[in-house]
Amino acid sequence: LCVARAVLAALRGRLGALCWSLTPFSLSLPLSGWRRDSPPRREREQEWDEASPTPTSVNYHFTRQCNYKCGFCFHTAKTSFVLPLEEAKRGLAMLKEAGMEKINFSGGEPFLQDRGEFVGKLVQFCKQELELPSVSIVSNGSLIRERWFKKYGEYLDILAISCDSFDEDVNILIGRGQGKKNHVENLHKLRQWCREYAVAFKINSVINRFNVEEDMNEQIKALNPVRWKVFQCLLIEGENSGEDALREAEKFVISDEDFERFLDRHKDVSCLVPESNQKMRDSYLILDEYMRFLNCRNGRKEPSKSILDVGVEAAIKFSGFDEMMFLTRGGKYVWSKADMKLDW
Repeated sequence: LCVARAVLAALRGRLGALCWSLTPFSLSLPLSGWRRDSPPRREREQEWDEASPTPTSVNYHFTRQCNYKCGFCFHTAKTSFVLPLEEAKRGLAMLKEAGMEKINFSGGEPFLQDRGEFVGKLVQFCKQELELPSVSIVSNGSLIRERWFKKYGEYLDILAISCDSFDEDVNILIGRGQGKKNHVENLHKLRQWCREYAVAFKINSVINRFNVEEDMNEQIKALNPVRWKVFQCLLIEGENSGEDALREAEKFVISDEDFERFLDRHKDVSCLVPESNQKMRDSYLILDEYMRFLNCRNGRKEPSKSILDVGVEAAIKFSGFDEMMFLTRGGKYVWSKADMKLDW
């Protein structure tokens, strides 16, 4: 029912845009929030003809800093900027007003900023003040402590931990290593804390040349996450590929056939959610550290104006977001822990 409503909303928006474009005076009216340095008129007219998508689910990468060095990372530490807390809250409130139902905090590593207090305060604000149905975090898990769950766990719906291999040597080879800490052992500890503090547990894995032959069936079934997101290693110009990139991910890339073989090997894992490069590129609303939407359609991250400057509706037109692809890949699901009926 939720998917059907979202599809109808998208179609209604497209019909509204069409009707507007047929109005004799439509092209003579100024666009609210546009600045002098906006694109030429012809480009603005083309963008206006397309209905603005609804920011139902937003991924806010509020920091690029990370304590890991994953070789395929496609959101690298090109800046150290983090918005002041109150400005971040203002932007999140604007997104809620525009229709946001789910916020996902990511990075970089979200728990680096103020030892997790920054993301904790944002999580509490989104659940308590904005009353969002779903609040989630993606983390490598290395900096999360039990005291964080005690303070903020009740406000968090989903914690997704990145784990690309259950072989610690492979994790180190990929770049998910930090001294004597064992990434896999820490994963099991976080799984237990999620049970104790009623947070839905999720695993994200990037399939690449170093783990594509691995069989993870037994380990994933034992951990029993609500979702196991499996991504195909993706190249983004300027991030993990090209002259001005901080990473060289070409050696991690696998073919579509390799990715399909990995999926087939794990087809009996009920929580498996596969995402190929095609699905990933256009079906995510990505907000960077300046609260700019990032358009990845051309193989690199091209930023919009910040929503704090021009508003959500104006900025989202340049996000490259494919709302229908978002629905097709299952982007809308049962994402509130209150509706999951899990045995905590």
